[in-house]
Amino acid sequence: MKNVENIEKIATETIMISREEYDKLIDENQKMQKQIQWLMETIKLKNNKIFGSSSEKTSQEESDQISIFNEAEVESNLTVPEPELEEVKAHYRKKRSKKDRLPEDLPVEEIEYTLSEEEQVCPICNEKLHVIGKETVREELKIIPAKAVIVRHVRYSYACRNCEKTNTEVPVIKAPVPNAVIRGGFASPEAVAYIITQKYLMDIPLYRQEQDFKRKDILLSRQTMSNWIIKSSHMWLEPIYRKLHERLVASEVIHADETILQVLKEPGKKPQSKSYMWLYRTGQYEKYQIALYKYERSRSTKHAEEYLKGFSGYLHCDGYQGYKNIKNAVIVQCFAHARRKFDEALNCLKTEERKTSKAMIGYEYCNKLFEIERNIKELSPEEKLKKRQELSRPILDEFLVWLKSLNPAKQSHLGNAVNYTLNNWENLNNYMLDGRLSISNNSAEHLAKSFALCRKNFLFSNTPKGADSSALAMSMVETAKINNIDAYEYLTYIFKNAPQLDLEKEENIEKLLPEAFKNEKKKDS
Repeated sequence: MKNVENIEKIATETIMISREEYDKLIDENQKMQKQIQWLMETIKLKNNKIFGSSSEKTSQEESDQISIFNEAEVESNLTVPEPELEEVKAHYRKKRSKKDRLPEDLPVEEIEYTLSEEEQVCPICNEKLHVIGKETVREELKIIPAKAVIVRHVRYSYACRNCEKTNTEVPVIKAPVPNAVIRGGFASPEAVAYIITQKYLMDIPLYRQEQDFKRKDILLSRQTMSNWIIKSSHMWLEPIYRKLHERLVASEVIHADETILQVLKEPGKKPQSKSYMWLYRTGQYEKYQIALYKYERSRSTKHAEEYLKGFSGYLHCDGYQGYKNIKNAVIVQCFAHARRKFDEALNCLKTEERKTSKAMIGYEYCNKLFEIERNIKELSPEEKLKKRQELSRPILDEFLVWLKSLNPAKQSHLGNAVNYTLNNWENLNNYMLDGRLSISNNSAEHLAKSFALCRKNFLFSNTPKGADSSALAMSMVETAKINNIDAYEYLTYIFKNAPQLDLEKEENIEKLLPEAFKNEKKKDS
């Protein structure tokens, strides 16, 4: 009983402290509350990044997106009738929706159905029948899986009959044979091009390609395929890469970004340490559309400075400080990054709090700017610049006044968004300087995502030479993509023609560039 009384006495006891100590405790308590709130927001944001959608679209837009895990169920609709036929001049073809479209120049294979000689008899008078017309009953899409063949190069030798009879020496002339893409091996230009596009375009790692070949009774090891990629890249793609790099640096608008890469056997570094794949591409309105990757050991600013040496113009990038040291470059920062900060602040809030939050106001300011860009994307650069001054400038001015009126806690995600936007305001606004510029750096980020998908499948590079080869191969594949040419056909064209040319000569390298390939395709067609 006494113990209970003592506890009650302690619980009701008044402790006297000074005002200074009291204020200090209140201050510490507020700091702890802010820290707890920050940690809770961070945990929520991390969970959202891991388990939630990476899109910054609204929930309504998200609901319309396709899940890659149930694509057949999402896309199928058994109540929709099969496509009807439409008559076009003298033949029929299926009406195609925007989703289902086939190339106009796709080869056509016709199967004709006729009556046998015995069946060509009139059922009434038993006289012979004759053809009075034919009709297309249906059209089908036929897909032929890839097949492998042995290409045997047979060379003929020639001698002179007259010299055989009259001279002591008989000249022997052999027919010329084109050089192989890899000397001493059995690789063909088509095989190397196929393996590269499967790995770097379709994101199929070599071990899965090895398994696929094995199912076709072709024993082609991943080591052999890796050797083919490295050898062909350094022998034939590197000279083309250097020429494309010259053109990139000579352009006036460049997009840049970087992404991590793990290289296991890198001298002086642990296998677990990070290396980087830097990527650069020309702007939308540049004469040459070029996308280049460059492997580097680190994220040091010296790499971007060295790679872009001689460049003078607008450089689209994110907020990484390394780009800001590049001479003669006007930095155009990505507004999508600023919007993403407000999106992160939104994701830290409860659903019912989001609609009226300051984070939503900042997010909507960004959305208004992006909406204007979507509406003017088909205009010329000159017209774009004029419309931006008319429509975007008032919103930017209003946005800045609103940002400066806030005083959010620094250790909060709203504070991060506000401070990031204010600290980078000038560079974020630089897209207003020229109609050729973009509000975002998405074109470079798409290249980073392309590499990230490949990296997700092959996980890492074994050696720096392998990482360099990946950079060369990815550069050719992505440059082909943004030039609207088939990457497999373009690589085959390079591997067939490059071994026959002296690549020390500038004019020969130009024969292997994307525009040369396009011209050859036009001649063939």
